[in-house]
Amino acid sequence: MTVLDEPVRTRTRWSGLTSGQGLVGVIIVGVIALAGIFAPLLAPYDPLEQISGANLLAPNADHWLGTDQVNRDVLSRVLYGIRIDLEIAFVAVPIGAIIGGLVGLVSTLHPAADTAAQRIFDVVLAFPALILAITLAAIIGPGAFTVGVVIVLAELPIFGRLIRTSVLKVREQPYVEAAEVIGAGKLFVLRTHVLPNSLEPIGVQVALSLSLAVFVESAMSFIGIGVRPPEPSLGSIISDSIPNLDINAAFAVGPLVVVALLVLGFLLIAQGIGRERRS
Repeated sequence: MTVLDEPVRTRTRWSGLTSGQGLVGVIIVGVIALAGIFAPLLAPYDPLEQISGANLLAPNADHWLGTDQVNRDVLSRVLYGIRIDLEIAFVAVPIGAIIGGLVGLVSTLHPAADTAAQRIFDVVLAFPALILAITLAAIIGPGAFTVGVVIVLAELPIFGRLIRTSVLKVREQPYVEAAEVIGAGKLFVLRTHVLPNSLEPIGVQVALSLSLAVFVESAMSFIGIGVRPPEPSLGSIISDSIPNLDINAAFAVGPLVVVALLVLGFLLIAQGIGRERRS
């Protein structure tokens, strides 16, 4: 391969997910996601059903994680909470990635656009995720929509700067300069050479962002500005369990384990993709 040739990968972009840490992450996230998808079939009770005489029961054969303070089955609520959390994450993160990536791409076209984009990113990054969440909840009210908006805004500067850096780096490569020298148009070069080679870091960041999205939703619902009761979410279930830990510890352990496993799974996926990029 000469210096003017475009690099060719001999392995698939996602082969890092078929072994090692990446595969473990895929299995963890896949099992939990399937549990959420099939919650209507797996949940022994309706997540909103108040079961007569089942107040704060310890784990037993009928209620594997016990019941909560208003007689609802905790396992059923956790399964439906998984569904709600992943729906928010898998919608908000791609939206943030697309919008942020487009802004980052536009910022490479002109110095004025670059300056404007960087100042916007600076403003967003000035707010920690939870401070941003509290601010938006005060303006537009709490709820699942607010959680999604917070995740989108938190991801904008991350993906924007990632795409900007990648495009600027790839644009200086010899094969891009050679294409321009022989008369290829800017749009052709951008579509054919720059973008395909600039998008490789996106896979790692998407996995990392999904883990952040799970944390943001759980944290917002925990402090009461996320998914609104009585709808279940992992964060709100954990919040409800705090006053009742001495009666039913499984009330908190169940959703905490799910949140920890989701975050761990997405991090392992990111490491698997990152390892493949380095190999």
